[in-house]
Amino acid sequence: MATSREHDFLSSAALRIMESASKSRLFGYTEGQRKLFDFSCDLKRDWSKVVAGQTLWQHGGDGIDKDLRTFLNEEDIHAAVYIARHESRHRARFTEVTQSYLRGPLRNRLSRLRVFWVPADFNAGDDKSREAIYASLREEITKDLLLQVALGGLTPQDVTRFAASKRPGLPIAILSYVKKQGYRNHRTASKDLNVSLDALRYEVERLFIIGFLGSESLQGGIYHVSDSGNAMLDITSRLHDYLESNLGEGNKNDEFEHICGLLGIDYPSIPITTRLLGKEAEVDIQDPTSLLLQHVAQAHADGSVSWPEPYFELPSASEISASK
Repeated sequence: MATSREHDFLSSAALRIMESASKSRLFGYTEGQRKLFDFSCDLKRDWSKVVAGQTLWQHGGDGIDKDLRTFLNEEDIHAAVYIARHESRHRARFTEVTQSYLRGPLRNRLSRLRVFWVPADFNAGDDKSREAIYASLREEITKDLLLQVALGGLTPQDVTRFAASKRPGLPIAILSYVKKQGYRNHRTASKDLNVSLDALRYEVERLFIIGFLGSESLQGGIYHVSDSGNAMLDITSRLHDYLESNLGEGNKNDEFEHICGLLGIDYPSIPITTRLLGKEAEVDIQDPTSLLLQHVAQAHADGSVSWPEPYFELPSASEISASK
């Protein structure tokens, strides 16, 4: 089927945005097989999550039913990106179709949908129009898709709560410890981490309550690192790179800085020469970024953390399917 310039630009832009964001070194990216979709890719950490997408531009609202049915019937995708021309008939039809699925057996799969509406007057032949739409999609896809799928649904409020711990370095040390060897009881972990039992118990329970640790029991107990906890470990590891002048060329990483900005982490505002530890520490206790960097600096000084390197060497879901 012939496609328009707008359709092709939007489909390509979605992939370029996700590929570019992977340069943050918080997740990996591999373009996937299109199969029934306009575009597809795998996002990787120590897992592989397939993102598939459709672009609605030329065909009318009747195509929405087919597109959503394809999304919801495909078992292997974790997120379904729908980029659609913003017209009243499209929005009305989209609402009508999704409402019908709410009453059916596939209703739980509606949560995988991520819809991005593009102004109907978008003209892919105009340079300024392309730049504006790309910038808008970059902001929306990063915030509404990548933070949810690749970074465990992490929010600025989560970052603030994490940084608010009054025990510098300990939250990162606990997450690193649990990820590396699991967590059976407070007493063993207290000894292994060389921290008082009361301090450890309080911090573990705090991390559980705010969602960075998970447990099969509502009361806690045998803990594991949650998706948001793993994302925070990766973010603090890249912040550790920043403090060690190893973030990238010139100690800069624009993609990482953009994602951090969406999470309220303005690390470039704090020079690496800032004193973060000791009695003369230059730490603004009202600033989550300053507190977060203090956690990173203290964990580094304590030698209590195995800072995770980017680890994106898993085969893609499409490669696994092909091998079968």
